[in-house]
Amino acid sequence: MFRKMRRFKQQLPEEECLDILEKAPRGVLAVLGDEGYPYTVPLNFVYHEGRLYFHTAFEGHKIDAIKNYDKASFCVLYEGYQNPGEWWYYFKSVIAFGKVRIMEDRDEINEKLRLLAMKYMPAEEIESDMAKNAHRAGMIELSIEHVTGKRVEEK
Repeated sequence: MFRKMRRFKQQLPEEECLDILEKAPRGVLAVLGDEGYPYTVPLNFVYHEGRLYFHTAFEGHKIDAIKNYDKASFCVLYEGYQNPGEWWYYFKSVIAFGKVRIMEDRDEINEKLRLLAMKYMPAEEIESDMAKNAHRAGMIELSIEHVTGKRVEEK
């Protein structure tokens, strides 16, 4: 169902792709938006047990798109660097494809919000922030069906 990578010599092993998803700070979610136009949005995220989780508002373009079509992709660029004296960059990228859903169970949402918070917030602030803001936060889950990554040299 998914294409093989054309530049297969640059392909990353799946384990490395998943490691990048665990460590990368943010990426771009792509959904099918209004009138069939792609809609992409940069997001913080957390990877957990084969799924990606994103915190969200309860309404907006992204939510409408997900309600209309449940397939999405998520792309991260990771560890870019440039060697002295070279004009090109080296980096790794990962794209995850899967089904996306708006989470509805408040206990499940709060569990995933905590996972997200543990990635980005100081531990001592998580519970007070959850008490103050969790009721205003929604969560989106992307169940990964296919993941691919590559090592890129822009030369």
